[in-house]
Amino acid sequence: MEKHRCGWCIGDPLYEAYHDEEWGVPVYDDATLFEFLILETFQAGLSWITVLRKRENFKKAFDNFDYKKIANYKQSKIDALLQNEGIIRNKLKVNATVINAQAFIKIQEEFGSFSKYIWDFVDGKPIKNSLKDYRKAPANTALSDAISKDLKKRGFKFVGTTVMYAHMQATGMVNDHEVSCFRYNEV
Repeated sequence: MEKHRCGWCIGDPLYEAYHDEEWGVPVYDDATLFEFLILETFQAGLSWITVLRKRENFKKAFDNFDYKKIANYKQSKIDALLQNEGIIRNKLKVNATVINAQAFIKIQEEFGSFSKYIWDFVDGKPIKNSLKDYRKAPANTALSDAISKDLKKRGFKFVGTTVMYAHMQATGMVNDHEVSCFRYNEV
């Protein structure tokens, strides 16, 4: 019997695998949270599938999303990234990645981990919504507004409220699987 999935991923094997294995699963690991944060910032203004198709290229280009290395990128590395056809070559977003890595480390120093910082916004447990249709999911919420505002205050770039809501969905801070989706109760 075919599993019922959220409508947004149907028809593309890469999208379906991402939906089935990653999307909405609570992430507490700083390295993975950073990866998603970077991918979400590059997604701003584009479709998620575009970023997902380039994910491995991003991983290689950005040293396996090692925020400690990225925080120390020199201009020569940034220039090389801007020539890399395998990623989204947006100068502002590439520069923001370096700035965000530096800000990420500052949050770790202040809170012990980025995970503790970000998950404190939801008291450490996912918000479980009850969507019947994925198209009814909000693009942002008061909570994503608050997270975005706080991250910007801490120096982050490209972390608008819509980007942050997508990050919350991807990392399981909010469960926006459709109630009829087989993943709804699994995550």
